[in-house]
Amino acid sequence: MKTVDFWFDVLSPYAWLAFERLPQALEGHSVVVNYQPLLLAGLLAHWGQKGPAEITPKRAWTYRQVAWLAQQQGTPLQLPKPHPFNPLALQRLAVAAAPAGGTPSRRTVELLFRHVWCRDGADPNGAEALAALAATVAPQRDPASDAVKAALRERTDAAVALGLFGVPTLVYAGRQFFGLDALPMLRAALAGEAWFDTPAWDDAGNQPPGLQRR
Repeated sequence: MKTVDFWFDVLSPYAWLAFERLPQALEGHSVVVNYQPLLLAGLLAHWGQKGPAEITPKRAWTYRQVAWLAQQQGTPLQLPKPHPFNPLALQRLAVAAAPAGGTPSRRTVELLFRHVWCRDGADPNGAEALAALAATVAPQRDPASDAVKAALRERTDAAVALGLFGVPTLVYAGRQFFGLDALPMLRAALAGEAWFDTPAWDDAGNQPPGLQRR
């Protein structure tokens, strides 16, 4: 049985689109998917990056692109207001929905994503909506507990230690596949495409740095 780790933050529309597309990418393969919640803000802070929506022209492009991609793949997507928003409560709920040391089910993760991206632009952090979502998810642990808060920090730290820099990132056989557009590449790796057994993967990733901006 093959294993894929799907690292996500529900803040990301690309993570939602990849989540919806993942079953097609895995079709025909026997795969267990571990859904790994983290805080994208933690990755960005570690690498000194801004999110796409924090750069004004990139923000407009990002929203246009995800709207087009959603209609292309037939995935419902309505930008929530506000966006970006603080996903902390939702990511903690994802952690709390699983037993200690475990990962949430695909059904739980789908509920969280749909709460953000399929409610006609509603605020994901609206108190009543969050309470209703928590009642539906029925977490095994208290999302506000110190243990859950620590577990989410630990997952984010673990992602940093692996070298993750964004979401969605899918990890298979020690290799990282970043972004919605990496799903075909992941599928090729699962299928045992010969390219992955050549030096090409390592050679491409070990290019010496060029000009460094300060």
